[in-house]
Amino acid sequence: MEMWFSEFHTPDVKHSIRINKQLYSCESDYQRIDIFESPEFGRVLTLDGNVMLTERDEFIYDEMITHVPMAVHPGIKKVLVIGAGDGGVVKELTRYDRIEHIDLVEQDPMVVEACRTYLPTNACRLDDSRVHITFGNPLKFIRRVENEYDLIIVDSTDPFGPSEGLFTKEFYGNCYNALNDEGIMVNQQGSPFYQQDADAMRRSHKRIASTFPISRVYQAHIPTYAAGYWLFGFASKKYHPIDDLDAKAWLQLNLKTRYYTTRLHVGAFWLPAFLEEMLKEVEKQ
Repeated sequence: MEMWFSEFHTPDVKHSIRINKQLYSCESDYQRIDIFESPEFGRVLTLDGNVMLTERDEFIYDEMITHVPMAVHPGIKKVLVIGAGDGGVVKELTRYDRIEHIDLVEQDPMVVEACRTYLPTNACRLDDSRVHITFGNPLKFIRRVENEYDLIIVDSTDPFGPSEGLFTKEFYGNCYNALNDEGIMVNQQGSPFYQQDADAMRRSHKRIASTFPISRVYQAHIPTYAAGYWLFGFASKKYHPIDDLDAKAWLQLNLKTRYYTTRLHVGAFWLPAFLEEMLKEVEKQ
C-alpha cells in the first residue's frame, strides 16, 4: 500500500508527496511535528500538516533569506534569527567569519530536538560557539531589545495560528527598534498566487512599508511551497537591496551556493506585472 502526505494549498488544491515511512511524530505544546522519509524529496518536516522544508529544496529558501542581506550590508556582525528551529538559516549564517554573534529565538524546543535527530544536515551548526538559543516567545524577546542587531531574519511559519503575531505592525515596529541605525530585517512573505496567501502578503507588506524607509519584495522558486513561488521581504533603515549590493566583495568570500548568485540577487527583485500591481496598490493606501 502506498502512503502519501498531502498539504492543502487551498480548499481546491493540494500538493502530495509519496512517503516511504514516517520517522517522527509528536504533539508539542504549540503544534504537531512530523518528519517523513520520501523517495523524491528526502526527509520532509511538517508542522500542523504544512511542509516547512524538505532535504531536496531547503537550500533555496535558506540561501535566499540569508545571502541577500549579507551581500548588501558589509558590517553585519550581530544577528537575530526568529523561528528557524530546523537550523538551516543558522547553517548559512555561520559560513560568514565576520558574524560574531547569532541569537536564535525558537518558541518550540521540540522542533529543535526533532531536527537535531532527524535533520542533522540542517541542524549541524546549532552548536557553533557564536549561536545562542533562547526558547520562548519571540514577541516578548523582541520587546526588550533596542538598537542591538545588524540583521534580523524572521523565519516564521505562515501568518495564521501560532505565528500570526509575527506579521503585525507592532512586531515590525519592535524589529525596527531592535535594529541599529544601519539594520536590515528580512522575512518570509509567503506566496502571492492563491487568494488567501496574497491577501496575507499584502497586509504584511503594507505594515512593513509603513515602518521602514526602504521596503522591497523579492522572489524565489521553491517546488514544495504553495504554487512553487515564494516571496521574501527586505526592509532596511539604510541599505537598498540592489543599489548597495557589493557583488565583488561577496564573490571574494568564495562561498559555494546552489541557488543564490549575485546575478540572481538583482533579478529576484524584478517582479512580474501582477505582483508589482498588488504591491503598488498596497503602498498607495
